[in-house]
Amino acid sequence: MRILVSNDDGYLAPGLAALVEAVRPFGEVFVVAPEQNHSGASNSLTLSRPLSVQRAANGFFYVNGTPTDCVHIALTGLLEQRPDLVVCGINNGQNMGDDTIYSGTVAGAMEGYLFGVPSIAFSLINKGYENLDSARAIAAQIVAQWCANPLPAPTLLNVNIPNLPRDAVRGILCTRLGKRHPSEPVIRAQNPYGDTIYWVGPAGSARDAGPDTDFYAAAQGYVSVTPLQVDLTHTERLPQVAAWLQRGHN
Repeated sequence: MRILVSNDDGYLAPGLAALVEAVRPFGEVFVVAPEQNHSGASNSLTLSRPLSVQRAANGFFYVNGTPTDCVHIALTGLLEQRPDLVVCGINNGQNMGDDTIYSGTVAGAMEGYLFGVPSIAFSLINKGYENLDSARAIAAQIVAQWCANPLPAPTLLNVNIPNLPRDAVRGILCTRLGKRHPSEPVIRAQNPYGDTIYWVGPAGSARDAGPDTDFYAAAQGYVSVTPLQVDLTHTERLPQVAAWLQRGHN
């Protein structure tokens, strides 16, 4: 089996090394990751300049672009054979609820999914890589499950792992995405030249953290596994919008 590994924290991130170690027993591993941290890059592709690919001493390829760039280049030009699985992470911080819209980790996995390759995004809930060994073991467990019993169609999974010792993790739950309150206001400051600058404020707290959500699972010490889809069509609104447009022609 061939496995493509990427992330959004950069090719030197401890979480990337841990994920490579987790999946290496399952097949041939290729690593294509960003040169720099691209947290919050979402699904952005770099179209304004050419991209370069370099190879580090440890064999990892790194790209001067986004996580989506990395997976796109790997699938469409760098790898001689299509991978059987794309994994991204292990991210330094959670990607739950509305975070998935902005996440570079999820975006990298999503790019694989858009090309028809089963893909999994892995994140540690709290920043700092505490209990990274436990997260590595859980990532290996989930990939082993996929290898032994692959889902019948290409699937995109978003996995969030609590920063707990392995024996303290209560289990693995299938969840839906929760929802956050709006983000905190931007933080206004001045640069050394007296210009006003703005830092994006922290993410909002959980607003929907019901028992079937990723937020709830994480708070209770469980690993959260959420299947994601890409179709943004608001299907239930189609008749309403169609009728609204029709009224405009009357």
